[in-house]
Amino acid sequence: MSDAHERFETLAVHAGEPRPAHGGSAVFPIYQGTVYEQTATGGVGYLRYSNTPSQEYLQDKLAALEGAEASIATASGMAAIATALHSVLAAGDHVIVAGSVYGGTHALLADQGPRLGWTADFVDSTDPAAWAAALRPETKAIYTESISNPLVGVGDLAGIARFAAEHGLTSIIDNTFPTPVLFRPHAIGYDLVCHSATKALNGHSDIVAGVVTGTAERIDRVQGFLTLYGGSIDPHAGFLLARGIKTLALRVRQQNANAMALAQFLEGHERVAEVRYPGLASHPDHERAASLFNGFGSMLSFTPVGGLEAAEVLIKGLRLPYAAPSLGGVESLVTRPAISSHAKMSPCDRVLAGIGEDLVRFSSGIEATEDLIDDFSQALDF
Repeated sequence: MSDAHERFETLAVHAGEPRPAHGGSAVFPIYQGTVYEQTATGGVGYLRYSNTPSQEYLQDKLAALEGAEASIATASGMAAIATALHSVLAAGDHVIVAGSVYGGTHALLADQGPRLGWTADFVDSTDPAAWAAALRPETKAIYTESISNPLVGVGDLAGIARFAAEHGLTSIIDNTFPTPVLFRPHAIGYDLVCHSATKALNGHSDIVAGVVTGTAERIDRVQGFLTLYGGSIDPHAGFLLARGIKTLALRVRQQNANAMALAQFLEGHERVAEVRYPGLASHPDHERAASLFNGFGSMLSFTPVGGLEAAEVLIKGLRLPYAAPSLGGVESLVTRPAISSHAKMSPCDRVLAGIGEDLVRFSSGIEATEDLIDDFSQALDF
């Protein structure tokens, strides 16, 4: 076990680790079993209940990273988001969604939510007047993202948390982009924090997983829905996630450095019309991001001069990044959100969200900074 006051890098390696180690192994084993002997108090260990040794070990580590009392690991990021929302919303309830959100989250709330009796208002994450205008007697929660996908905006996150507390709402935030290395939302008052652990938490593009953190009482409620929907994490995926977490801080630092250098390069390039990265002084949310975060993340988006055709030529011309969705891995990835992360949004909704057909999203890996810049330089020479 580790001390809660240890620094993040130490927590990432040692939090949740049993001492003495199981069988003397420095690596926690995979408990592949699905069912365990009943305890004298009647407790049942069962994989779908998320209480097997592999799951509990991982969940202890995840809670420590976010500075939370408890966590629940899930089979995907959407399983985390969906069960977090189910734990708060019932038929007839309303949720305020602050800012542009991941396409899957938007589809869940806008398309499937009405079938569950949920209603949602999508509002500006920087405008307290818009939150107040959206408030109803049946409003139960406010949902936002630490850094929005794919426009990398940073809302008034502290203000949203205060607004939720003042009005008795549950505040839910997706912290996938910055990771707890850069930002811990519980520290400024958020009730539930979600991640797609598929992304930077794991960091190696080889599993799908999610996590929700919060108080023990709130996570117990999330777990109840997760158990019923069957979205518990597999032991082997959990093993890979715990392994990936141990290098999280190291990876995020290099990804941040790459993203910052590349954003500065692109901002000065004549073939690039606009660059969006919170680390740039030109970004509208730069000062807010600097006050909240310990870095600006691995994600940036931009639009090349020449529209859709130029975006497609650029992506085809890049040699290092994979033209693929997802993000947060050790390898750099590039995509057009209009045909990947936000493809399920209607063209009208994408326009309203500011997601053009020519928008390019880039996820920085851990390659040499100079090699990434050289690659973009040659790809833009068309």
